Amino acid sequence: MQLHQLKPIHKRKRKRRRGRGGKRGTYSGRGIKGQRARAGAKFQPMVREVIKKYPKLRGYRQKVRRRIQVEINVAILEEKFKSGEEINPKVLIERGIIRKIKGRVPQVKILGKGELKKKLTIEDCQVSKDAKEKIKKAGGKVK
Repeated sequence: MQLHQLKPIHKRKRKRRRGRGGKRGTYSGRGIKGQRARAGAKFQPMVREVIKKYPKLRGYRQKVRRRIQVEINVAILEEKFKSGEEINPKVLIERGIIRKIKGRVPQVKILGKGELKKKLTIEDCQVSKDAKEKIKKAGGKVK
Protein backbone atom coordinates (compact mmCIF):
# COMPACT_ATOMS: atom_id res chain seq x y z
CA MET A 1 0.00 0.00 0.00
CA GLN A 2 1.32 3.39 -0.88
CA LEU A 3 0.54 6.91 0.29
CA HIS A 4 -1.63 7.82 -2.70
CA GLN A 5 -3.79 4.77 -2.09
CA LEU A 6 -4.83 5.85 1.44
CA LYS A 7 -8.45 6.97 1.87
CA PRO A 8 -10.10 8.56 4.91
CA ILE A 9 -12.58 6.50 6.95
CA HIS A 10 -14.82 9.45 7.87
CA LYS A 11 -17.02 11.48 5.52
CA ARG A 12 -15.60 14.56 3.89
CA LYS A 13 -16.49 17.81 5.75
CA ARG A 14 -17.74 20.68 3.58
CA LYS A 15 -15.88 23.96 3.91
CA ARG A 16 -18.04 26.63 5.54
CA ARG A 17 -18.63 29.72 3.43
CA ARG A 18 -17.93 32.84 5.41
CA GLY A 19 -19.69 36.19 5.38
CA ARG A 20 -23.09 35.04 4.17
CA GLY A 21 -25.21 35.96 7.19
CA GLY A 22 -26.23 33.73 10.05
CA LYS A 23 -24.29 33.06 13.21
CA ARG A 24 -20.68 33.00 11.98
CA GLY A 25 -18.58 34.57 9.31
CA THR A 26 -16.65 37.73 8.79
CA TYR A 27 -19.64 40.02 8.52
CA SER A 28 -22.44 37.49 9.17
CA GLY A 29 -25.44 39.59 8.30
CA ARG A 30 -24.06 42.83 9.72
CA GLY A 31 -22.87 44.45 6.52
CA ILE A 32 -19.65 46.41 6.47
CA LYS A 33 -18.76 49.25 8.87
CA GLY A 34 -21.27 51.47 10.59
CA GLN A 35 -22.78 51.28 14.05
CA ARG A 36 -24.67 48.06 13.43
CA ALA A 37 -21.51 46.27 12.29
CA ARG A 38 -19.63 47.00 15.54
CA ALA A 39 -19.44 44.70 18.53
CA GLY A 40 -21.63 45.70 21.45
CA ALA A 41 -23.40 48.44 19.49
CA LYS A 42 -26.83 48.96 20.97
CA PHE A 43 -29.36 51.54 20.00
CA GLN A 44 -31.01 53.47 22.80
CA PRO A 45 -34.43 52.16 23.71
CA MET A 46 -37.34 54.59 23.89
CA VAL A 47 -37.39 54.35 27.69
CA ARG A 48 -33.91 55.82 27.88
CA GLU A 49 -35.04 58.95 26.06
CA VAL A 50 -37.79 59.46 28.60
CA ILE A 51 -35.37 58.96 31.50
CA LYS A 52 -32.92 61.48 30.07
CA LYS A 53 -35.60 64.17 30.04
CA TYR A 54 -35.97 64.00 33.84
CA PRO A 55 -33.84 66.53 35.74
CA LYS A 56 -30.71 65.32 37.49
CA LEU A 57 -31.26 65.50 41.22
CA ARG A 58 -28.80 64.69 43.94
CA GLY A 59 -29.53 62.32 46.80
CA TYR A 60 -32.61 60.21 47.37
CA ARG A 61 -35.17 62.66 45.98
CA GLN A 62 -36.40 63.66 49.42
CA LYS A 63 -37.38 67.26 49.74
CA VAL A 64 -35.84 68.89 52.78
CA ARG A 65 -38.42 70.93 54.59
CA ARG A 66 -36.76 73.95 56.05
CA ARG A 67 -37.93 75.14 59.43
CA ILE A 68 -39.81 78.38 59.13
CA GLN A 69 -38.61 80.74 61.81
CA VAL A 70 -39.84 84.17 62.87
CA GLU A 71 -37.92 86.57 65.11
CA ILE A 72 -39.59 88.86 67.62
CA ASN A 73 -37.92 91.41 69.83
CA VAL A 74 -38.60 91.87 73.53
CA ALA A 75 -39.78 95.45 72.83
CA ILE A 76 -42.81 94.12 70.89
CA LEU A 77 -43.78 91.85 73.80
CA GLU A 78 -43.58 94.89 76.11
CA GLU A 79 -46.04 96.79 73.90
CA LYS A 80 -48.59 94.09 73.09
CA PHE A 81 -48.90 92.07 76.34
CA LYS A 82 -49.95 92.76 79.92
CA SER A 83 -48.02 91.60 82.95
CA GLY A 84 -48.54 87.94 83.94
CA GLU A 85 -49.64 86.72 80.48
CA GLU A 86 -48.46 83.54 78.77
CA ILE A 87 -46.82 83.80 75.39
CA ASN A 88 -46.65 81.01 72.80
CA PRO A 89 -46.84 80.84 68.99
CA LYS A 90 -50.65 80.34 68.96
CA VAL A 91 -51.22 83.41 71.13
CA LEU A 92 -48.90 85.46 68.91
CA ILE A 93 -50.94 84.44 65.85
CA GLU A 94 -54.24 85.32 67.56
CA ARG A 95 -52.95 88.78 68.46
CA GLY A 96 -51.74 89.34 64.88
CA ILE A 97 -48.09 89.74 65.82
CA ILE A 98 -47.03 86.87 63.59
CA ARG A 99 -48.90 84.93 60.89
CA LYS A 100 -48.97 81.40 59.56
CA ILE A 101 -46.60 80.71 56.68
CA LYS A 102 -47.91 78.26 54.06
CA GLY A 103 -50.60 77.17 56.51
CA ARG A 104 -48.11 76.20 59.21
CA VAL A 105 -47.34 77.75 62.58
CA PRO A 106 -43.75 79.00 62.40
CA GLN A 107 -41.04 78.46 64.99
CA VAL A 108 -40.68 81.63 67.09
CA LYS A 109 -37.43 83.04 68.40
CA ILE A 110 -37.42 85.91 70.87
CA LEU A 111 -34.51 88.33 70.59
CA GLY A 112 -33.27 90.82 73.18
CA LYS A 113 -33.67 94.18 71.45
CA GLY A 114 -35.51 96.71 73.61
CA GLU A 115 -36.51 96.76 77.26
CA LEU A 116 -38.88 94.53 79.22
CA LYS A 117 -40.47 95.45 82.55
CA LYS A 118 -43.51 93.15 82.53
CA LYS A 119 -43.67 89.71 84.08
CA LEU A 120 -44.24 87.28 81.17
CA THR A 121 -44.23 83.48 80.84
CA ILE A 122 -42.85 82.18 77.54
CA GLU A 123 -43.59 78.69 76.17
CA ASP A 124 -42.66 76.76 72.99
CA CYS A 125 -40.36 79.53 71.78
CA GLN A 126 -36.63 79.73 71.31
CA VAL A 127 -35.07 82.53 73.33
CA SER A 128 -31.73 84.24 72.83
CA LYS A 129 -29.29 84.61 75.71
CA ASP A 130 -29.84 88.36 75.98
CA ALA A 131 -33.64 88.03 75.88
CA LYS A 132 -33.59 85.29 78.54
CA GLU A 133 -31.68 87.57 80.92
CA LYS A 134 -34.14 90.42 80.37
CA ILE A 135 -37.19 88.19 80.90
CA LYS A 136 -35.78 86.72 84.15
CA LYS A 137 -34.73 90.19 85.34
CA ALA A 138 -38.33 91.38 84.89
CA GLY A 139 -39.54 88.37 86.92
CA GLY A 140 -40.80 86.25 84.04
CA LYS A 141 -40.25 82.58 83.18
CA VAL A 142 -39.00 80.70 80.14
CA LYS A 143 -40.37 77.15 79.76
